[in-house]
Amino acid sequence: MHFQVIILILFSCGVLSASPHARKSGYWSLKPIVRPSVPTKFDEAGKAINPIDALIQQSLDRMNLAPSAEADRRTLIRRLHFDLLGLPPKPEVVEAFVTSKNPKAYDKLVDQLLASPHYGERFARHWLDIAHYADTHGFERDKLRPHAWPYRDYVISAFNEDKPYMEFLREQIAGDVLRPDDEDAVIATGFLAAGPWDFVGQVETRSGVLRRSARTLDLDDMVTQVFTSALGVTLNCARCHDHKLDPISQEEYYRITAVFAGVKRADRSVSDALKDKLVKERLQLLEAINRIAPGVDLADVVGGGDGLGSGAFKDGIDPRTGRIERKPMGFLTDIKPNRFSPSPNRFVDGVFIPQAGKDKPDIPISSTGLTIPSVRGADGKAWDVIRNGPVDRTHSTVLGGVDFTKEGNALLGLHANAGITFDLAELRRTVGRDTLRFTSQVGYFGTRGDNSFADARVYVDGREVVKFLKLKRSDSLQDMDIPLPASVRFLTLIATASGNGIGMDQVGFGNPKLKAPETELPEKQRRLLADLHKRKKTLDEKIGALGTGKVHAVVPETKMPEVRILERGNPEAPTGVPLAPGALSALQMLDPDLGSVASTEAERRLALAHWITHEDNPLVYRVMANRLWQWTFGNGIVETSSDFGRGGQKPTHPELLDWLAEELRTRNGSIKAITRLIVTSVTYRQVSHTAHGMAADADNRFLWRQTPRRLQAEEMRDAVLATSGKLNLKAGGPGYRDFKYTEAYAPIYRYITPDTPDLWRRSIYRFVVRTTPHEFLTTLDCPDPSNLTPKRLTTTTPLQALTLSNNPFMLKQVGYFAARLKQDAGAKAADQVDRAFRLALGRPPEPAESKVALQTVRDKGLFALCHALLNANEFAYVD
Repeated sequence: MHFQVIILILFSCGVLSASPHARKSGYWSLKPIVRPSVPTKFDEAGKAINPIDALIQQSLDRMNLAPSAEADRRTLIRRLHFDLLGLPPKPEVVEAFVTSKNPKAYDKLVDQLLASPHYGERFARHWLDIAHYADTHGFERDKLRPHAWPYRDYVISAFNEDKPYMEFLREQIAGDVLRPDDEDAVIATGFLAAGPWDFVGQVETRSGVLRRSARTLDLDDMVTQVFTSALGVTLNCARCHDHKLDPISQEEYYRITAVFAGVKRADRSVSDALKDKLVKERLQLLEAINRIAPGVDLADVVGGGDGLGSGAFKDGIDPRTGRIERKPMGFLTDIKPNRFSPSPNRFVDGVFIPQAGKDKPDIPISSTGLTIPSVRGADGKAWDVIRNGPVDRTHSTVLGGVDFTKEGNALLGLHANAGITFDLAELRRTVGRDTLRFTSQVGYFGTRGDNSFADARVYVDGREVVKFLKLKRSDSLQDMDIPLPASVRFLTLIATASGNGIGMDQVGFGNPKLKAPETELPEKQRRLLADLHKRKKTLDEKIGALGTGKVHAVVPETKMPEVRILERGNPEAPTGVPLAPGALSALQMLDPDLGSVASTEAERRLALAHWITHEDNPLVYRVMANRLWQWTFGNGIVETSSDFGRGGQKPTHPELLDWLAEELRTRNGSIKAITRLIVTSVTYRQVSHTAHGMAADADNRFLWRQTPRRLQAEEMRDAVLATSGKLNLKAGGPGYRDFKYTEAYAPIYRYITPDTPDLWRRSIYRFVVRTTPHEFLTTLDCPDPSNLTPKRLTTTTPLQALTLSNNPFMLKQVGYFAARLKQDAGAKAADQVDRAFRLALGRPPEPAESKVALQTVRDKGLFALCHALLNANEFAYVD
């Protein structure tokens, strides 16, 4: 034993190397899956025996072991509820199952639990351990990551919907490439960014050496997570040299790194791609509408034209003087706010710079003395002139997927604070109609940001008809269609600050047109316009239904970086030629080439996603089948569930593993189907408290009984809340924060006693902090979220007993449990005792237990009994 440990250490340190023969020889996990021959057998009732049981029995026969008897129904329902839902069954549900005469009651119960929304919450916890998910970045700054939670909700929904496993994997690796218009597919890529991220090394440091080191480790985290979770391959062992145990070269490691080198972690919108696509379609419809009724272009008018195309692009009108101005002006000086300046342009009555204030008069907006009330946010400061096109230093002329300087589009640019009034009397002569309409798409053309917004307003003869307050770039484009009766003389457009200064307050009126009413058009054109408007309305509804949420996921780098082999993994020692993206050559049934050095980052991730989920890939099916076995039995058929190489364990039941893997493949990757097969097996339904096989198999690796399992940390907390009656089953959304947050260079997280309903939600919805462990959960073996956790440790320490006994959370819940008993069972102590046992342990008390419990209630009160039950081994263990 000691010799084996020494050899493994020497291999891992690079002192010894595997022989070429060992490296190239086929290892069991890399070979194609072969479905084993399972003889069809029947039980005494003539029912076909589950193939799982047949294969387990073959192993037991070889070990000369007998299986154990089936557990009773109380045990089975508690076991199923915790394994599939992570919650205890309600006493009424237990009694209904125990007393049911239906021979298919167990199968019916399994189906009910698999259909429960709590199933996804339980199984998502397993996957999030593998993804080392948390809601903060980790490392020394450990900043908040407030948009991580949509990925957690995606995982829960995926398990509840029984999303095919291969689709589940593909979406998490390249969902934004596969279906950029699908919000769920974009959110799925949060998997790649779920792990820790070094803010100092990637953002703050000025050292190029430290940045390159942090980036190298960041990419290593991505490739390690993908390959250990999906394939059980310890790829990271080949970062500094060829893998010492498995057939993975250092070059292959860096070819896989090249797949992810073009992305970085960031918050991204979940619907930008779809929104831009729909907005572009809508603008195409608007262009078609404009062609039928073209009208007069007010942007062209601002540029000195007649509204029909004669104006000069980027010419404008100075809001201080009303004069034509061609050069960029920047920040304006010598301003006299609230003064109307007439314009020599016959179509423009004049311009002004508004300023609000209690001591400020109404704002004049026309040469006739027309005024409007003070406009909130207008501060009398201004930037550049009112332009035919974008104002000076516009962040971008592209909004909603449309560039308003191209493809026949027009833009009337206004920067806060400025206003312009058009003389409709003159413009009517050009249009040839007395009754008009004003149509446009207004938007904020400044930068994105929480403090980047402005206000836009439209007035008709001094009456406010439209306003958009705190208009942001993320709001995209807002349509306007304003009727202008023959009696109307003036149309006024105003852009103002919104109480946040005038920086980047770039408002634009896209395609601003004066048109004749559609009712005055020929019938053929009216019918065509009606159809276009109907289609536009449908697009508007689709756009309106889109969320504006974000997810912490991955976004493309601006330039695809080259990837070379790093000598000994040193970022300062790149060597060789740039590498094309690739995968593992050890899986000889698959092509390891994933593209060329010219491939885009999207093409690289998509190629890897298809390579991993290829139907001939044996690892992807074996690894997940093994995980499902582990998630229900506590141990996998391969105990090292994220290492299927020579450094891991071999399967105890290789034929069973391949049978399950093939079932997963033939059942279209249905997680629920395989789980149903496992939990309906006789092997799963065995009792756990028996010792007849201890001498031959003390660790129960061959499953001659069920293995007793202690509740995991989150299960324990949720079970306590469920028993006390305080569990809040609200699903989804941002995680609850059971801490007080103090902003600092290294933020401070101080945990509080959760004593309000919003903090009594299921533990899966906790806002998880990386560097400040949760005292209660960590004591109960909740893993460090900075580490990949394929299997949780179970320890037994004095501190756990003290925590369950004395932690303020536990004491509060004990009190609520006692209060619940009084409410549920009334004042009679015997009824309270019976209800307490059924709620906490899922069974009535034995006569001796009832006697002791009644004495405890009489001597020490109901609180003492509740305290004892929540600290009982029977409460803490599944069975």
